[in-house]
This record gives sequence, structure tokens and C-alpha cells, in this order.
Amino acid sequence: MKPLPSLKNLYYLVNLHQEQNFNRAAGICHVSQSTLSSGIQNLEEQLGYQLIERDHKSFMFTAIGEEVVQRALKILTDVDDLVELVKNQGEPMTGEIRLGCIPTIAPFLLSRLLKQCHENYPQLSLLLKEDTTERLLASLGKGELDLLLLALPADVTGYHSMKVGIDPFKMVIHKDLANTVHEPVDYQTLPDESIFLLQTEHCITGHAISACQLGDSRKVNPFAATSLHTLVQMVNSKLGTTFLPQMAIDAGILNDTDLTVLAPPGDSPFREIGLVWRQTTSRIRTFRTLGLEVQKLLQQKM
Repeated sequence: MKPLPSLKNLYYLVNLHQEQNFNRAAGICHVSQSTLSSGIQNLEEQLGYQLIERDHKSFMFTAIGEEVVQRALKILTDVDDLVELVKNQGEPMTGEIRLGCIPTIAPFLLSRLLKQCHENYPQLSLLLKEDTTERLLASLGKGELDLLLLALPADVTGYHSMKVGIDPFKMVIHKDLANTVHEPVDYQTLPDESIFLLQTEHCITGHAISACQLGDSRKVNPFAATSLHTLVQMVNSKLGTTFLPQMAIDAGILNDTDLTVLAPPGDSPFREIGLVWRQTTSRIRTFRTLGLEVQKLLQQKM
């Protein structure tokens, strides 16, 4: 049997590719820079190909090196899944789950999910990471996360997904301005630049525009907020109006404000909430059971 590359050296290579810096990669791997460099050189010798072009100041991955990195990512992820399968002996709702969630869901749902799982599944540990959809999907693909809680639709090609519920959109406005808006709301009656939204990397902006049938870009203010809480404060200052998901309203985001809730245009506009995981995972039973727990929470009123 021919000598096989060690998982350790593949791990060194993947982290170097991610960090693009020997010192940082060595720190992540908890080894010295010389150990990491020697491990990658050993990997090149085993494979018989140069993976990295080096000089005394810089380095770059070769074409075959880039391909090896992608294959190594899949190998390391599959090994991680294998270890989890054996560790948990195939039992669902045990062990550790690294869960990623977007910022327009995390503050309003995750604390309740943690409490519910702690009560019902004491042998399950949820480790949480909050980030944008794009970055979370990248982390899932690299094996850095096990499961994502996202708003759909999103490009989840190559992954399995499970829809767990819907989250209606509502329009909010200061109560002193409410008499200037008549229901059902007609966007054309609103002043230009009077609708405030989140920055475009937050998927809720596209979901709200689509679901609420906001087709006139002149009505959208060019200032984009970084969070739903910022949007609330802007609208509470009588600067305009915005769209909020029902789960944020139920969680009390409008508490201590002078905002009132309106039904936005459209046929009961909403976003879908779903779980996303890798196709190669061995923990489908666990993820589907967790999805049922999220469904219960979405059906509950705060």
C-alpha cells in the first residue's frame, strides 16, 4: 500500500490557504512555524508535486495546490463527521453542534432555542456563531460549522435544507406619522427616500423588497443601517418607515418606542426560515429533530 498523506499535514495546508500567512496558520494549528512548513513540505514529497511556490518574502499556491486544498477540505470534513458519528454512537440530540445563524434571526430566537434544548436534550451542546448568509455558507462548506439557521430563499446548492416556518414582515412607523399613511399602504403616496433598509449583505433586505413588492427604488433611502435595532431608532426619530420581521416584534424590539405596526403591501408578505447542512453529514436525525424544535418556537407567541 502506498504511503498516504497525513491528516495533520492536510490540516496545515488548509489553514495556510485560509490565512495566507505562515505565522497565523501555525498559531491556529498550535504548532511552530517551522513545524507547519516542514509538514507541508512532507506533504509535497508524498504527493510528488509542488503545492506552494516560495521565495524568501512571499508564497503562492500552485494550480494543483489549489485543487489539493479543496479536496483536503472535503476529506477533513468527512473525517470530522465520522468522529462525531462514533462519539455519539448514532444517537440523535447528543454531543456538540456548531450552529451558525444570521443577525436578523439570532437575537430573537437563539436564546429561546438554547433554553428549550437545554431542558429537553441536556446531552446536546449548541455552540453559536452569528454572521451573514454568505460567510456562514462558506464556513459550513469548510467544515467549520455543522448547521445553519437562515432566512430563505438563499443559494444552498449542494446542501440539504429543511424549512421550519415562516416569519411575516410588518411595516413600522412613528405614531405621529401614522395618520399620513392609509391602509392598505400605497408606496406611491410615501415621500421619496422615506423607506430605510439594512445594508445589502443582510439577506433580509432583498427578502423584504421582494415579499413586500417594493419596486420603486426612489422610495428607499440611500443610508443603509447595520442592524434592525438601528432601523428602529431611525424610524422612532420620525425619519421614515421600515420593514421588520414578526419575530423581532414579538421579541420586543419595539418596546419603549413610539412606533406602530402596519400591514405592508403584498399578500401577507413573509420570509421562510430554514436549516441548512452538508449532504455528507451523519447527523441528519439530530438536525431534523432540532428543526422540529425551531418549528415549535416559531409557532409560539412571546
